[in-house]
Amino acid sequence: MLVSEDANLMAAARFLATQARDPAPHYEHSQVGYNYRLSNILAGVGRGQIRVLADRVAARRHNFEIYQQALGILPGIQFMPEAAFGRATRWLTCLRIDPAAFGADREQVRVALAHQQIEARPVWKPLHLQPVFADCESIGGAIAADLFTHGLCLPSGSNLTLEDLERVITAILQVHQRAKVDG
Repeated sequence: MLVSEDANLMAAARFLATQARDPAPHYEHSQVGYNYRLSNILAGVGRGQIRVLADRVAARRHNFEIYQQALGILPGIQFMPEAAFGRATRWLTCLRIDPAAFGADREQVRVALAHQQIEARPVWKPLHLQPVFADCESIGGAIAADLFTHGLCLPSGSNLTLEDLERVITAILQVHQRAKVDG
């Protein structure tokens, strides 16, 4: 779904999303287009979701704040800052773990969460590291690779309860405490 106040932008998007078909009695294309239209049912679901968007964003921002308050004080834990020019939806809370300061690496934390039936995932693997692009030239990518190595996505759903969040936080705190004892 695309929403805009710019009528020209919407017309251009609609044209591209309907296969960029030129106004001719036959199928003719002077630009590359796409078949990205929503079905009527999906459009209806989308319209319903728009009505609760503010509530969902507020819930996700709340999750982020809870995580940041509880975990942001730990050595080696860093959260994504909010850009000064906007307001993040915080649809996904990710943190970066410095293993030297925290005492455990991202994978150790992820596995500890998994043992407690808490799903967490590494941040997205950069394209230049994907097997499908192994033979392609890439420029740069060190920052993306570092984020993949050290970044962890925490449970962030807008339906999480305070007890759910506390469970995740407790599991991460336990990893840190064990690392302090073992280190």
